Amino acid sequence: MEHHHSRIKDKHTDELFEAILKLETIEECYRFFEDICTIKEIKSITQRLQVAKLLRLEKTYNEIEEETGASTATISRVNRVLNYGAEGYNIGLDRLGYKKYKK
Repeated sequence: MEHHHSRIKDKHTDELFEAILKLETIEECYRFFEDICTIKEIKSITQRLQVAKLLRLEKTYNEIEEETGASTATISRVNRVLNYGAEGYNIGLDRLGYKKYKK
């Protein structure tokens, strides 16, 4: 995988991601993210991942909107990132076992 040049990279963000990588269980993730994020932030991130997953499963915008409650603007933004982003969604979804996204 080629090196990604992030616009958010700095030593503090590195430390955040190191802390996340040290979490070992779903329970630890719940504890960490409930402390560090608002419930709204967690739900928003969760929704975007579900939208990405459903786009990879070739669901329509209407089906995705119905299943996730996401707006068409959110679905469109996630779709754009799946196509032109840093491949982050694809790395995560590949490792969760979801089929490849057709670009």
